[in-house]
Amino acid sequence: MPARPLPAALLALAVAGTVILPPVASAESGPGTEARNRQIVTEAFERWQAGGTGFFSEVLSPDVVWTIEGSGPTAGRHEGRDVLIARGVRPLTSRLATPIRPVAKTVCADGEHVIVAWQGEATAADGQPYVNRYAWILRMQEGKAVEVNAFLDLAAYDDVLRRIPAAPAQ
Repeated sequence: MPARPLPAALLALAVAGTVILPPVASAESGPGTEARNRQIVTEAFERWQAGGTGFFSEVLSPDVVWTIEGSGPTAGRHEGRDVLIARGVRPLTSRLATPIRPVAKTVCADGEHVIVAWQGEATAADGQPYVNRYAWILRMQEGKAVEVNAFLDLAAYDDVLRRIPAAPAQ
């Protein structure tokens, strides 16, 4: 089966200098796949919004390839859920006084892709607000994200890392 072209919503999220490759054909894409993928991600976001903490383990495959798009020290590719959490999530969350919570979201799906545009809010350890807008493009397979392209305001993320020292390792 030939690879399908990127959905219009995906193309609209493209950033100058960023290359997003066409999706690989999947044997799983059939009737109901799109709705099921959208439901999985939507429900996981709703649990997170309500105070849940298991989003990454619920939605991501252990072997996920997560790419933080952009330039700077935080951008890059993380291979594996544990690597992502250690290098991309924990450096920020360890500097927050409250967990990041989604306060607004839009979820769209096209076949094996789910696109989530969302705003997250938290309070940093120094008492200042942390507010960021995200666009995540998840490629789903068997109910789990196996590939994610994450767009966010890296300046806001990196500002927290610069402003607040890392907690000592325990």
